[in-house]
Amino acid sequence: MSFYNRKKILVTGGTGLIGQPLCELLIKEGAEVTVASLDGESRSPKGTEFIQTDLRDFNNCMEAAKDKDIVFHLAGVKGSPKMTSERPASFFVPTIQFSINMMEAARRQGVKNYLFTSSIGVYQPAEVFYEDSVWETQPSQNDRFAGWAKRIAELQAEAYAIEYNWNAISIVRPANVYGPFDNFDPENAMVIPSLINRALNEDGPLTVWGDGSPIRDFIHARDVAKGMMLMVEKGINKPVNLGSGSGVTIREVAEAVAEETNKELVWDVSKPMGDAKRLMSTERAESYGFKTEISLRNGIKETIDWFRENQGIASDRYNSFTEKALKP
Repeated sequence: MSFYNRKKILVTGGTGLIGQPLCELLIKEGAEVTVASLDGESRSPKGTEFIQTDLRDFNNCMEAAKDKDIVFHLAGVKGSPKMTSERPASFFVPTIQFSINMMEAARRQGVKNYLFTSSIGVYQPAEVFYEDSVWETQPSQNDRFAGWAKRIAELQAEAYAIEYNWNAISIVRPANVYGPFDNFDPENAMVIPSLINRALNEDGPLTVWGDGSPIRDFIHARDVAKGMMLMVEKGINKPVNLGSGSGVTIREVAEAVAEETNKELVWDVSKPMGDAKRLMSTERAESYGFKTEISLRNGIKETIDWFRENQGIASDRYNSFTEKALKP
């Protein structure tokens, strides 16, 4: 019998990039899944109970966590470095409120297992990110608001283990996540959704900054969801990176998008291209039995196909959710 069978599970942010496949996988395992989100009920995964709620209010968190066996906390304000640099308070404060409130509510309601979704932003720039190096460093200047917001919640989990002996809090730090239900907004999207949007909606060739040589770690949202479920089932209570274990160049990513959309590629070498290499160590995750299953090519094709069918609602969804999340 599945570990998740008949478990009452709350997924905050369950209408998003990782939340959608996570809910689907949990339902397949026989779980009773409730989604808590600012998003509309129509975007809640099929088979879930939906609560439209603002997790900045502690009482709402208490109500959402009531009678739950497990909480997967994915809710947050997702934005590009541009957005977080221009509106840092509107990003930083709600992210901390979501995290602090939800973890405390889950503790008070006697939730048995809890998963906190951290971020690659907690790391200082390096060629390879190792889990235990975080507290010896500072987040990068570009990621400092996102990085510190996530670090604070990681400290909260550590504090609960010390004071309350609540050792059933899992922490995952995903690499660069992509897939259906991503943020494709041209002003705020990350690399893969931005390339897909521009390839499908702009005339002429697909122009990419730099020469394509930087190496990055990308992971499909469904693989992240499977990794989350694995860490909770095994009761892992120390941070775990969830990445591909091997990097790809931005050139490989751009070529995959261009081939699927029949676009010509142009490289603008006059523009900046970031660090030469940023990868996650996946040794710890692999030691628990985690491995990715979706290749970059297949994942990009799936994401393009989804966006072609849903790009209208994808844009409306992001703008509506972001404005609600950033509203005082």
